[in-house]
Amino acid sequence: MRLVTLEDVRTAAAAIARHVVHTPLLPFDSGLWIKPECLQPIGAFKQRGAVNALSRIPSENRARGVVAYSSGNHAQAVAYAAKTLGMPAAIVVPENTPQLKIDATRAHGAEVFIVGITERESRAAELVEERGATLIPPFDHPDVIAGQGTVGLEIVNDLPDVATILVPVSGGGLIAGVATAVKALRPDVRVIGVEPELAGDASASFAAGERVHWDAHDRARTIADGLRAEPSELTWAHISEYVDDFITVSEDEIRDAVNQIARRTRVVSEPSGAVPVAAYLNRKLPAGPAVAVVSGGNIEPRLLASILG
Repeated sequence: MRLVTLEDVRTAAAAIARHVVHTPLLPFDSGLWIKPECLQPIGAFKQRGAVNALSRIPSENRARGVVAYSSGNHAQAVAYAAKTLGMPAAIVVPENTPQLKIDATRAHGAEVFIVGITERESRAAELVEERGATLIPPFDHPDVIAGQGTVGLEIVNDLPDVATILVPVSGGGLIAGVATAVKALRPDVRVIGVEPELAGDASASFAAGERVHWDAHDRARTIADGLRAEPSELTWAHISEYVDDFITVSEDEIRDAVNQIARRTRVVSEPSGAVPVAAYLNRKLPAGPAVAVVSGGNIEPRLLASILG
């Protein structure tokens, strides 16, 4: 299996530069900076991988459009990228996707199909077959991984003395890309994956040294709706090669992190984006400056109000 390379990530950075925000590093306290990917136009890092993947579709295939399946942020990202690059998009989301994310996906012009939580991949495959479209999976794709890896490039460039990078983990595309880029440039930097305890399948896999499957209904228990997927063979290969450790955090710790991010940095984070900060606040980390990737900010207003209240 071919892993994504630093050159792939650098090529992706050039391809997406006009369509994404180079997000700043914001101080959280004396030991932690946050990388607020919630400031991307679609409110999440997923825009990086989606734009890179769609930009590489051959011109003769673009008219048939793209299909994606997602729990929400990848849906918006593909819809945004398709609109930007002039392609039709059909997006399949599970029925437990926050309405905020469904509405935003439709607002970008995509056709949305809502299915049971275990049916999104099979329905997407049917749409690809029916339409001759190109499938853009949320993480199991080298171009998506390379696009997400641009987050790592920016962190190393903007904070050369970074010692630890904390990354939320679901399907593993973000941490696969970030770890690939960071370890190529700074092998001494520790890259740590963070998951909710209720969806800690990647952490369990890391401890076991092989992929461990958790039932989708079990993973759906966490408030972190963007972290309910599990790594693929491709993302797991990158995790096994490059990631140093994993941490899991509780639901209460996630809620508290959303609150503290808002109050300390004036940044709105969804629960999925707050898990790295929860790890920083509640677990002992290696010495030295740390960066937490706040992966998205698409949170339902009522949920945010209940957390901040």
